[in-house]
Amino acid sequence: MNLGNEVKKLAIDNAVTLTFLAEGISKKKGKHYSVQNLSAKLKKGTVNLNELSMIMEILGYKIKFQKENI
Repeated sequence: MNLGNEVKKLAIDNAVTLTFLAEGISKKKGKHYSVQNLSAKLKKGTVNLNELSMIMEILGYKIKFQKENI
Protein backbone atom coordinates (compact mmCIF):
# COMPACT_ATOMS: atom_id res chain seq x y z
CA MET A 1 0.00 0.00 0.00
CA ASN A 2 1.34 3.40 -0.97
CA LEU A 3 0.22 6.06 1.51
CA GLY A 4 0.55 8.87 -1.02
CA ASN A 5 -1.70 7.11 -3.52
CA GLU A 6 -4.28 6.37 -0.83
CA VAL A 7 -4.37 10.03 0.25
CA LYS A 8 -4.72 11.14 -3.38
CA LYS A 9 -7.59 8.67 -3.92
CA LEU A 10 -9.39 9.99 -0.84
CA ALA A 11 -8.85 13.56 -2.01
CA ILE A 12 -10.30 12.74 -5.45
CA ASP A 13 -13.23 10.85 -3.90
CA ASN A 14 -14.00 13.96 -1.82
CA ALA A 15 -13.43 16.44 -4.69
CA VAL A 16 -10.53 18.06 -2.82
CA THR A 17 -7.40 19.34 -4.54
CA LEU A 18 -3.85 19.15 -3.25
CA THR A 19 -3.94 22.96 -3.24
CA PHE A 20 -6.89 22.89 -0.84
CA LEU A 21 -5.09 20.35 1.37
CA ALA A 22 -1.89 22.43 1.41
CA GLU A 23 -3.86 25.56 2.32
CA GLY A 24 -5.60 23.67 5.13
CA ILE A 25 -2.31 22.38 6.49
CA SER A 26 -0.90 25.93 6.31
CA LYS A 27 -3.79 27.21 8.42
CA LYS A 28 -3.40 24.42 10.97
CA LYS A 29 0.40 24.82 11.21
CA GLY A 30 0.29 28.61 11.14
CA LYS A 31 2.95 28.75 8.45
CA HIS A 32 3.19 28.30 4.69
CA TYR A 33 2.95 24.73 3.42
CA SER A 34 3.33 24.51 -0.36
CA VAL A 35 1.54 22.25 -2.80
CA GLN A 36 4.95 21.22 -4.12
CA ASN A 37 6.03 20.16 -0.62
CA LEU A 38 2.84 18.15 -0.09
CA SER A 39 3.08 16.54 -3.52
CA ALA A 40 6.73 15.58 -2.98
CA LYS A 41 6.01 14.11 0.46
CA LEU A 42 3.09 12.08 -0.89
CA LYS A 43 5.20 10.83 -3.81
CA LYS A 44 8.17 9.90 -1.59
CA GLY A 45 6.01 8.52 1.23
CA THR A 46 7.54 10.87 3.80
CA VAL A 47 4.33 12.37 5.22
CA ASN A 48 4.60 12.25 9.02
CA LEU A 49 1.77 11.22 11.33
CA ASN A 50 0.96 14.80 12.33
CA GLU A 51 0.65 15.86 8.68
CA LEU A 52 -1.41 12.76 7.87
CA SER A 53 -3.72 13.53 10.78
CA MET A 54 -4.24 17.08 9.47
CA ILE A 55 -4.91 15.80 5.95
CA MET A 56 -7.44 13.25 7.22
CA GLU A 57 -9.17 15.90 9.32
CA ILE A 58 -9.45 18.20 6.29
CA LEU A 59 -10.93 15.31 4.29
CA GLY A 60 -13.39 14.50 7.09
CA TYR A 61 -11.70 11.33 8.34
CA LYS A 62 -9.87 10.39 11.50
CA ILE A 63 -7.07 7.94 12.08
CA LYS A 64 -7.87 5.06 14.39
CA PHE A 65 -5.38 2.54 15.70
CA GLN A 66 -6.97 -0.80 16.44
CA LYS A 67 -5.25 -3.73 18.08
CA GLU A 68 -5.37 -6.90 16.06
CA ASN A 69 -6.97 -9.92 17.68
CA ILE A 70 -4.36 -12.61 17.16
